[in-house]
Amino acid sequence: QQSGRKYNLFLKRRLRIDKRHQSKDSIFFRDGVRRIDFVLSYVDDLNKEWEKKLERRKEFESNLQKAGLELETEDKKESEDGKIFFVKIHAPWEVLITYAEVLNIKVPIKENDIPSTVENPLDCVLFPLRLPEKVMHPEPDYFTAPFSKDKQELYLINDESTFFSPSMRNRIVNYILTRCPYGTEEGKKKFGIKRLLNNGTYTAAYPLHDCQYWKKANDPNCDSERYTLYMEWARFLRFYKEQPLDLIRKYYGEKIGIYFAWLGFYTEMLFLAAVVGLICFLYGLFTMDENMSSKEICDPAIGGEIIMCPLCDRECEYWRLNTTCESSQYSHLFDNVATLFFAIFMGIWVTLFLEFWKRRQARLKYEWDLVDFEEEQQQLQLRPEYEAKCTQKKRNPITQEMEPYLPLTSQAVRFCISGATVLFWVSLIIASMIAVIVYRLAVYAAFASLMENTQTLQPISGLLTPQLATSVTASCLNFVIIMILNFFYERIAIWITDMEIPRTHMEYENRLTMKMFLFQFVNYYSSCFYVAFFKGKFVGYPGAYTYMFNRWRNEECDPAGCLIELTTQLTIVMAGKQIWGNIQEAIVPWICNWWGRRKARNNPENLYSRWEQDHDLQTFGALGLFYEYLEMVIQFGFITLFVASFPLAPLLALMNNILEIRVDSWKLTTQYRRPVAAKAHSIGVWQEILNGMAILSVVTNAFIVAFTSDMIPRLVYYYAYSENEDSPMSGYINNSLSVFLISDFPERNEPKENPENFVICRYRDYRYPPDHERKYLHTMQFWHILAAKLAFIIIMEHVVFIVKFFVAWMIPDVPADVKAKIKREKYLTQKILHEYELEKLKERLCQGDKRATEKEFIATEGRMELSRAM
Repeated sequence: QQSGRKYNLFLKRRLRIDKRHQSKDSIFFRDGVRRIDFVLSYVDDLNKEWEKKLERRKEFESNLQKAGLELETEDKKESEDGKIFFVKIHAPWEVLITYAEVLNIKVPIKENDIPSTVENPLDCVLFPLRLPEKVMHPEPDYFTAPFSKDKQELYLINDESTFFSPSMRNRIVNYILTRCPYGTEEGKKKFGIKRLLNNGTYTAAYPLHDCQYWKKANDPNCDSERYTLYMEWARFLRFYKEQPLDLIRKYYGEKIGIYFAWLGFYTEMLFLAAVVGLICFLYGLFTMDENMSSKEICDPAIGGEIIMCPLCDRECEYWRLNTTCESSQYSHLFDNVATLFFAIFMGIWVTLFLEFWKRRQARLKYEWDLVDFEEEQQQLQLRPEYEAKCTQKKRNPITQEMEPYLPLTSQAVRFCISGATVLFWVSLIIASMIAVIVYRLAVYAAFASLMENTQTLQPISGLLTPQLATSVTASCLNFVIIMILNFFYERIAIWITDMEIPRTHMEYENRLTMKMFLFQFVNYYSSCFYVAFFKGKFVGYPGAYTYMFNRWRNEECDPAGCLIELTTQLTIVMAGKQIWGNIQEAIVPWICNWWGRRKARNNPENLYSRWEQDHDLQTFGALGLFYEYLEMVIQFGFITLFVASFPLAPLLALMNNILEIRVDSWKLTTQYRRPVAAKAHSIGVWQEILNGMAILSVVTNAFIVAFTSDMIPRLVYYYAYSENEDSPMSGYINNSLSVFLISDFPERNEPKENPENFVICRYRDYRYPPDHERKYLHTMQFWHILAAKLAFIIIMEHVVFIVKFFVAWMIPDVPADVKAKIKREKYLTQKILHEYELEKLKERLCQGDKRATEKEFIATEGRMELSRAM
């Protein structure tokens, strides 16, 4: 019986192979002429809503045909699993030219006659990084103008089937699909493919890739651009090569192209920051043995004789300062004079990055015909969801047409609910951070007791101190909480943004971006802000400690400072996020695709059609790029806001981004369906977020150097309190530790045991000794150091901000040659259009058209003269 089933299956496949003469990897209709611009799929399941879905599909497909689209359906018997119907859609020339005018698509009118820029003298050196010209620039450079049906003679139309690129075609078809009605339900007009996908009428809607990614298409009419992108861009072995941005833009659209252009430029600029950061780190490494503070801490005659006060109540014991020898040595790696230089350098670097990106963006904006795009395309086009949900109408002051709108009262209610939800989730982050702080305070005593009493941990007790053990475990716990909160909030943010019913796509993305960024900013950076600016700052002193909730004693910093803990926190969260992000982006889609295609892999290739292959891939989604930007902007915050604590952060980011570019390109080319092409003339609201973080980074780094690192107290001691001219920093450790009389301990704080009968202990602060009349009050040195810290913050901020604004003023946002090209193109476009109108007017005059008067002819000529003069 089993062999009979196999034989029947073989006969079925054989009949399908014989029936199909055309390759199933083809991207054309059965006639081999009409290109497949979009594919819809559905499963004809016989459930209770079967008739309703059937009726919707009939109405929807009928309306698509009325709009001019041509459809061809593949029966489920032809599919690999025998369950899925595929509706192939083709947009004929008449539809393309109609909607090209609606969408204001720019098309070639004349080949660019401006000579290319002078060759770079470094081209010979950079030759190994270059890609072939055909890959880098797949199309000639043209002057372009918005398409108009009435002026088709103006455009360089050599072949109607290839005049509009596949990405333009799928964008036009998607525009029709999102606005096509499919009936009336509950008294409301329903329309749009998105609703049909949500209610299960269709299972998928997507444009096709043009070939397999690992081999070229058999059809000579296919460009096999996917194969080229995979071979030249998406493989990791090409990590050192430039990106083929023009080909990315041609295949995926400008929105994805501008993302990869930004990511590539950001990675290039990171190279400079990584080199300087590495030099600063090496400076700290090579000068580690010269650090007088760590020498004194490690010296048995100095650090070994200094008895420190317990770090927790009752359970902790007195300890000798030299037990923190190794951690004090390692803290010098990040807490040295190079840290100050690097913090100032990064303040200037971030300005250079943002200003040079504006210039790069302006060049791409011109080269990709996006100069006048924003207002017409993004701000005026309503979202289909907005049109569907808003039943009231009013006149648009710009278009003077009646269009739907959301009443102000409804907007206010929705914004209040949205704002309250965001505040609740931000409060949840703060609550979770307080819980982690409580964990730190609660487990510190346990770690101290464990390391004191466990003999096996004695060899590493110098390196793995209770402070470090607490910090590492708390950082890991914090990272897990961050990931969990992120998972849930992403869905909440999308839900509340949908509830607000934004008017346009740009408005939708901007609102979602601000919600997600605000949440992730607090989520990722709150723990770093705590370690940098709060830990060890409100401790009190022995006998008068400060308590959280009157129960847990606040944490103290290591005698060498809190900077090493901030470095640990930053490394774990930043590296953990990057590793987890790459796993999510690459491995998860690959496993899903492998699992989905495991049966189809056994079928003959000519039975596994192009639309079926793409159907089995993952969906990139409308918010796919949003998450990519968010990931990179959060990383940008790590390397700018806290870079004074970790000079190697830009190097980590550089290595991650080299991998990120290839992972993103690989998954987009091999693991995802082809996204619908979309236009974007910039990185949008992310530019403003980056500018805000650049300004904030100057402030945070100034505060880190002043309050978290030990640099200012050391400088004050060096210039004002040092008594040894030959070795100015000797005696600093003793000077920075105050004296406490053990007999002054209240019962709550006093350790249970004092086996060596110590009389005094030391603690990190600047307070008068117990025999002074101002016992345990702050000394004058404390106020000198505080004044120096505040003065340093003001001076550093002003110096960096002045340099930043000067650099921003010096670098123009638009390069001079791009300005010249834009003016040349506008001039030529106007000239060609006016000459065309003049020719048409002459023809009408010759044909005796009474409406074409001599005055109209003179006015047209005058307009041409005026245009030339301008």
